[in-house]
Amino acid sequence: METKQVQRVSEDADVLRADSLAREIFSEVANKWALLIINVLGTRTLRFTELRNEVDGISHKMLTQTLRGLERDGVVHRTVYATVPPRVDYRLTEAGEALRETVNGMCAWTRRYLDEIEAARRRFAARERDAEQ
Repeated sequence: METKQVQRVSEDADVLRADSLAREIFSEVANKWALLIINVLGTRTLRFTELRNEVDGISHKMLTQTLRGLERDGVVHRTVYATVPPRVDYRLTEAGEALRETVNGMCAWTRRYLDEIEAARRRFAARERDAEQ
């Protein structure tokens, strides 16, 4: 008789647990601003202002908060140069590059199914209007 080894996921790695570290990280990197920043950084290094110009609609405060979270989680590397005025560059880390592959897949999915999604939204809105009458 053969005994199977059951591989358990540590509590910190279980995204389904409300109190897991994995869920916390997941919520940090799976928001729209983080995904857009990861996409824009791609394979290049950018300064704060360049990032803000590339990510349409993001506020200074939100860009700062998102970059700090991504840096804390090891997705973005921040380099500060001792110049006047100060210069700060941002680039993806190895983990960020790996995550970028997933982000690129999500972008490709969106482009591929955009027409279908728009049609589904129109049908949904029409049903909601009909139900209200």
